[in-house]
Amino acid sequence: MQAHIDTMTSIFDGNIVVEDGRVTVKNERALSGPQMDTLVREAVFGDEATRDYARWLIWEIGQAVGTRPSSIHDLYLARGRGEVRGFTVPAINVRAMTYDTARSIFRVAKKMDAGAFIFEIARSEIAYTEQRPTEYVAVILGAALREGFRGPVFIQGDHFQVNHKKYANDPKTEVDSVKQLVTEAVAAGFYNIDIDTSTLVDISKKTLDEQQRLNYEVGIDILQHVRAQQPEGVVISVGGEIGEVGTANSTVEELRAYMDGFERTRKKAAPDAEGLSKISVQSGTSHGGVVLADGSIADVAIDFKTLETLSKVARDDYGLAGAVQHGASTLPDTAFNNFPRLEVAEIHLATNFQNMMYDNIPGELRDEIYEWLRTNAKDERKATDTDEQFFYKSRKKAIGPFKRRLWDLPAEVKTKLSKAYDAKFEFLFSQLAVGGTAKAVKQHVRVQEIHRPMPHEAEAVLAAPDDADLSD
Repeated sequence: MQAHIDTMTSIFDGNIVVEDGRVTVKNERALSGPQMDTLVREAVFGDEATRDYARWLIWEIGQAVGTRPSSIHDLYLARGRGEVRGFTVPAINVRAMTYDTARSIFRVAKKMDAGAFIFEIARSEIAYTEQRPTEYVAVILGAALREGFRGPVFIQGDHFQVNHKKYANDPKTEVDSVKQLVTEAVAAGFYNIDIDTSTLVDISKKTLDEQQRLNYEVGIDILQHVRAQQPEGVVISVGGEIGEVGTANSTVEELRAYMDGFERTRKKAAPDAEGLSKISVQSGTSHGGVVLADGSIADVAIDFKTLETLSKVARDDYGLAGAVQHGASTLPDTAFNNFPRLEVAEIHLATNFQNMMYDNIPGELRDEIYEWLRTNAKDERKATDTDEQFFYKSRKKAIGPFKRRLWDLPAEVKTKLSKAYDAKFEFLFSQLAVGGTAKAVKQHVRVQEIHRPMPHEAEAVLAAPDDADLSD
């Protein structure tokens, strides 16, 4: 253990100094070399003490050079006031090969002077990709430092969702589990949270307010918990949701019922709590797309008029940034330039990047993963599924168990995939018009300097005499 921690403090050749629990960076160029690769790997795969120290060191290096987790809340409210416009923020669910994928995103962001983009991971993804929030934040920040990115880094908890069946059986336990995840995520550096209580909408009720009541009342309960966790000087960006992805398209009337109920309840229960910054709606997409028998994805009939109208109502009547589009990564390329034109606030992108990874990994590894799925994901297979449908829908579940294997792919495979990712992210950033948004981010986003205490075990190791035996 001591050898690992000592190595992490020395691999930067004196360009990073740790003294009295604070980190000083003497030469920022040292952060952009393979030493950062080593540090990030330890943050993921090291033993507990080494891992915790590596995560702390990455965080503190980021604080020292200005690469810091931040909230996009103020930029979104500025959009609600009409002060910024004309772009759609991509919120990218990075499930697999997180370090390499994030490096690609930051490379493209630097090239295009983009600042308005989000890294996110959903409650379900945290579980099956085996990426707890502290790990996720460390890897994203490490990628930013490796690529020389400076400025706020937006990391988001996507679909922090209340499970309908579990809620029906035991409401308190299910809501408490979401609150516990919020606590963990905010402590790690997730300063953007999407509350998803849309699963509680009950369309059997007579009025829209009654249909949305649990959605907004439970949402307010979780919002209060989010606000109680946020660090001093940080106002977490919180999103609500009115339509569960894959269900019927949302309407203006539903949006008003939810927002009116939400604001009425907030002003009564938590008048001092800042409200929402955006609202997710349903406009015809589904997560991952609809896979056909041959493994291809069905065309999507997205309702752009719905998105445009709901975004305008959200801005004009409620001061939000606008509507959020989920499940969009498998849309045809010709669709993406519509989102900024229609002033959609945010778009969530996930599955296509996973597809690109599976398309580029060695065939023998992909075959091994599919064999693993036959046994370990067999309960998810429907009787009517072809092999292509089953593997497409279930292969996300192999990401966690094969995380190390994917991390250790040969350099030539990673190079090929990185080129493909760079091209895709440059295309998306261009179509969504986020190039040049670094200026708006700098103008509106408050970036807090937040330091953390060094992990106790690492502190003891570094304070011990050189001849002390602190081996495991």
